[in-house]
Amino acid sequence: MEIYRLGTRLFMIMEVNDDFSFERKAAMDQNNSKVQQWEELMWKYQQPLEEATRGEKWMLLDKIFDLNDTK
Repeated sequence: MEIYRLGTRLFMIMEVNDDFSFERKAAMDQNNSKVQQWEELMWKYQQPLEEATRGEKWMLLDKIFDLNDTK
């Protein structure tokens, strides 16, 4: 995992295997008190994008270019 910051914007890159599920991660995070403390702290600093739904902090991006893509 990598996280980059520019002002109030964070950009996260996660390398995961084929078994990864955002739903499973969300459930594990919800049941982890340290993650919940971190999320509560981060809401003081992060601002949601205009396109975000209420309470949505992280949003998926569409990849538009990959220098290593050989297609």
